[in-house]
Amino acid sequence: MVSFLIAYASLSGNTKEVADLIAETLIAEGMEVTTYRIGGGVMPTLHQFDAMIIGSFTWGKGETPDEVKNFVADIGYKPDSVYVFGTGDTQFGGDILFCHAAVKLARFYGSTYDPLRIEQSPRGKQQKIVIEWSKGVLKHWKHLHE
Repeated sequence: MVSFLIAYASLSGNTKEVADLIAETLIAEGMEVTTYRIGGGVMPTLHQFDAMIIGSFTWGKGETPDEVKNFVADIGYKPDSVYVFGTGDTQFGGDILFCHAAVKLARFYGSTYDPLRIEQSPRGKQQKIVIEWSKGVLKHWKHLHE
């Protein structure tokens, strides 16, 4: 069974909602999922998982929050299969800085799958976007490991 770690940082709860929806989708597809709130207890051993999905809100002027930077540093290496999602708000920085933390994380990890970028909450129309992205992640991972 394929196992995913979903590690996320959430300030207002929006990123947590996205993480939960991704987890629900992957579990419904028969995957094993562990969620971890970055900075919230003992960090999981990344080597135990087939893939990591990391999520972050964007802080300030397109910045990655310190707790996410610390998490990345604590990992100490770049896992092979990393997928990225983020939440943001276009009213702060416009389209250029929208979910910029997710874009930077995807670039840092060399993710070959486009990061998911959600405006504030995953509710409404965006719920379907999260579900489809999650299924796409699974399809992408399986394709790479056939």
